[in-house]
Amino acid sequence: MATERIITAQSTNPDDEQANWSLRPRSIEEFIGQPDLIERVRITIESARKRSEPVEHVLLDGPPGLGKTTMAHVIAVEMGARVHATSGPALTRPSDLVGALTRLGANDVLFIDEIHRLPAAVEEFLYPAMEDRRIDVTVDSGMHARTVSINLKPFTLIGATTRAGLLSSPLRARFGLAHHMRYYDVDELLIILHRSADLLEFGVGATTGALDGALSEISSRSRGTPRVANRLLRRVRDYSLVRADERVDARVVAEALALEGVDTLGLDELDRSYLRTIATTYKGGPVGLEALAATMGEDSGTLEDVVEPFLLQIGFLARTRRGRELTPSAADHLGLDRAIVEAKLSQASPTDSALFD
Repeated sequence: MATERIITAQSTNPDDEQANWSLRPRSIEEFIGQPDLIERVRITIESARKRSEPVEHVLLDGPPGLGKTTMAHVIAVEMGARVHATSGPALTRPSDLVGALTRLGANDVLFIDEIHRLPAAVEEFLYPAMEDRRIDVTVDSGMHARTVSINLKPFTLIGATTRAGLLSSPLRARFGLAHHMRYYDVDELLIILHRSADLLEFGVGATTGALDGALSEISSRSRGTPRVANRLLRRVRDYSLVRADERVDARVVAEALALEGVDTLGLDELDRSYLRTIATTYKGGPVGLEALAATMGEDSGTLEDVVEPFLLQIGFLARTRRGRELTPSAADHLGLDRAIVEAKLSQASPTDSALFD
């Protein structure tokens, strides 16, 4: 689809990214959710301070929009360091990495987003920098070539990835702290939304009950992702200002998000079209991904990486050896005959009905 998906966890444009930055927590006390990660980071930072050393190299993996970049900046703030941010696709040659590493000050943080997309030559160049704080640079070429070692100042590398399975074992082994970030529950998103509403001055004149009801409605549609929650909040704020005389309550949220095509579970039209295609054209499945993508006129990679993860998370989709199948819960949500879907699933073998990553 050509239209922008409001519920995508990816940053959609520079303005959206700027709005996200204005709402991000600045310190570890402001960071909501991910309690296991917060505890591990607190211990690591306190230990590093007592040893007067930089924090160990950190690897954060998980779906987009959960706070990997935010955590990198929070760690830097807690250590009183600067962040130098880049991305895997931007580092195409080892020389690109030389510039990034030599600019680092003592105890600074180098943040590499989508680190699984580093070229092999750049990744291997990174190993001595992580372990020995040095890089070997080849000067000249041919018979006059020589290698010069450059010592680096102590630094912390923080890598973020949405595809942890694509990381090589040697690179993964060089991180002292590795953590998988999980989706947020509704209560955690509600706390985040209250903080964001204060920053946006949303619901200033509303009663506590009305504001709580509105934010609860948003959190339940946010797909467990803070970035989506904050984006929905901004859209509701705009709708309230323009169409509802700045009224803030659950009804205004429902009206605003209905206009955006977001239903009570956080599904948009692309999600519903995906489910309807399996339900109607393929009688509930099973159907192969390529056939499904061709029928919908969508890219198979888009369906697999953007649409399916959330449908799998909420139990609306079964990915089996035979293909994609609807679950009874999805049939209920679409208003279909649940018995037909249950009968199809009962015909599958135990191996077929297993879910695969």
